[in-house]
Amino acid sequence: MRRTRKFPIRVLLAKPGLDGHDRGIKVIVRALRDAGMEVIYMGLRVSPDSIAKAALEEDADAVGVSNLSGAHTTLFPEVVKQLEASGVDLRRVVLFGGGTIPPDDQQELRTFGYRAIFGPGTTTDEIIDFLEKEVPSE
Repeated sequence: MRRTRKFPIRVLLAKPGLDGHDRGIKVIVRALRDAGMEVIYMGLRVSPDSIAKAALEEDADAVGVSNLSGAHTTLFPEVVKQLEASGVDLRRVVLFGGGTIPPDDQQELRTFGYRAIFGPGTTTDEIIDFLEKEVPSE
């Protein structure tokens, strides 16, 4: 059962780095929109700096990044660094990631502030439920 909210959740999604595989994130974009969320999809090959600027400008409630190229241990921490440098409050903004990320790397990324890492086989309902639970309703 979905919770009712005063305002829709605003989610910024992006593919940092040179990874050109975007089918999965496009499925997530559609599922989140169908669930009533406002989704800003930045597309492929965006820089961590541009993700941070957009998160601030769009007043995002959540920021999700995806990488399938193996560069997650470099790119994901850089996204955090740029978000913090831009003044994004990561206590308020839910940060999550996705891709083909080994369990040890997932644990390391959580130490940077990623609240969840979604891998292959994750259902869109799991991501929706996660966001509805983690993003404050007011």
